[in-house]
Amino acid sequence: MIVNGQISDLHRGETLAAVLAGLGLPLDARGVAVAVDGEVVPRTAWQTFALDPDARVEVLTAMQGG
Repeated sequence: MIVNGQISDLHRGETLAAVLAGLGLPLDARGVAVAVDGEVVPRTAWQTFALDPDARVEVLTAMQGG
């Protein structure tokens, strides 16, 4: 599995919640969006969305400033 462009050691069936925990992000973090294989996954599905071993996960966080 690829997370933010890096190979990850997560296993088949891991959830997006596990990915976020591995990145140190709580599920209620504001300004966070997650896409799997180019499709945005709603926050309400993060705890149950199971990942395939070949999934490409992008976790995006909003940053303030300019």
